[in-house]
Amino acid sequence: MREPICVLANDGAGRKAARQIRDLTAPLRDAGLRHEVRLIRHGALIAAEAQKARAEGFATVIAAGGDGTLCAVATELAGSGIAIGILPLGTFNFFARSLGLDTDPEAAMAQLLTGRERQVAAGEVNGKLFLNNASLGLYPALLERREAAYAKWGRSRLTAYWSGLRVLATYNRPSRMTLVVDGVEEVRHSPMVFIAQNAYQLEEYGMQEGVDLIRSGKLAVYIAPPLRRWQLLGFALRMAARMARPYRDFALLGASRVEIETRARRRTIARDGEREKMASPFCFRYLPDALTVIVPEAG
Repeated sequence: MREPICVLANDGAGRKAARQIRDLTAPLRDAGLRHEVRLIRHGALIAAEAQKARAEGFATVIAAGGDGTLCAVATELAGSGIAIGILPLGTFNFFARSLGLDTDPEAAMAQLLTGRERQVAAGEVNGKLFLNNASLGLYPALLERREAAYAKWGRSRLTAYWSGLRVLATYNRPSRMTLVVDGVEEVRHSPMVFIAQNAYQLEEYGMQEGVDLIRSGKLAVYIAPPLRRWQLLGFALRMAARMARPYRDFALLGASRVEIETRARRRTIARDGEREKMASPFCFRYLPDALTVIVPEAG
């Protein structure tokens, strides 16, 4: 692992998280590697800390957190040549798993110490990276409602389902969107567009057609049909049961660049589970070799 090393860790959980990070980074001290640990009190500050690490000349940055934390770090380090290490501390850790990293943080640190560097692709929307997926429409609204429900009632499958039903209950009509897919313009009406770039995540959900597109060097663009409210509930159930199929239940396109313009000037975009307002049009791009990451020696 190239030195010096900066470890960026979300300290939102307080003392317990600080102790965990101290224990996880002990192998760096034991190996005599020059490193610095920075505990970040608020997730919104992660991007700024990654910028700071880049400006200060760190050769390796280890992101300790989930996919959202890693996404913020990756956006700031893309194209810099700085190696990114991952300590998976999130719920799903799709990107870390796609690289062959162990989901146990201690085992992952051992893999980083003996690992090698590899160039990997990423997706981008309006200058911000995503490592798994990005979306607009109903899905960002669902994430927002679900997080609010979790904060009030706690995390559970029942809470997730209930928040989803409440989002569907407020759905009125599909949005008109103008898409330019690799230079070809078309108009569609849809409640949601979901754009994936992580083949591993799609494999987990049995979406092989999208996997094939990503492995060919393209984004997999899923467009939900213009359904009524009661039809949308059936569509959601088929998706949850993994019974929905492309070209029958939804449109699936492969593209290296997709531009989407909506009537609303600003819309909420979800990137790897994190939400933010962006201005239309939304330009999604597939970026080959965007990041330098550390993978297991055998990966």
